[in-house]
Amino acid sequence: MQSFTFLSRNEQETQRLGAALAAALAPGTTVALIGTLGAGKTRLVQAIAAALGVPPDQATSPTFVLVNEYPGRFPVYHIDAYRLRDEDEFLQLGPEEYFDSPGLTFIEWADRIRDCLPPNYLEIHCEALGETERRFTLTTKSAALLPILERIHKATADIDLSPEFIP
Repeated sequence: MQSFTFLSRNEQETQRLGAALAAALAPGTTVALIGTLGAGKTRLVQAIAAALGVPPDQATSPTFVLVNEYPGRFPVYHIDAYRLRDEDEFLQLGPEEYFDSPGLTFIEWADRIRDCLPPNYLEIHCEALGETERRFTLTTKSAALLPILERIHKATADIDLSPEFIP
């Protein structure tokens, strides 16, 4: 397993991480977002979507609608599993259509439906450390996604004074 931790001290640094992710993620990538309420999951997706050309007011939390689709440089699919009862309800959304699409798929509360995720996905654990501080830990078990972690690490190394990259 490979991981990279990014410490964001403020909104601008989260924006920078989002821009690095937008530049590094290839269409067809699924990103599993895990963290408590207020940990920065939706905010990170908003930063990625903005970097892909989605107007800021269009990227909103999909908690009540379950899936939001944003047109950008390529499609962004934003799914929220928080309100789903179980994995069967998630499967009724037809997630394989999103996983197999030429867009990026982000799933908030992905730990609730982990067994339904595709074999190769990027996991981002989001943790609130303070009012504006967040820790984002990016992890993958996929050798194919390791270059993404390396590109993000290089793109953000000048911000984070204590990045951790564990090859």
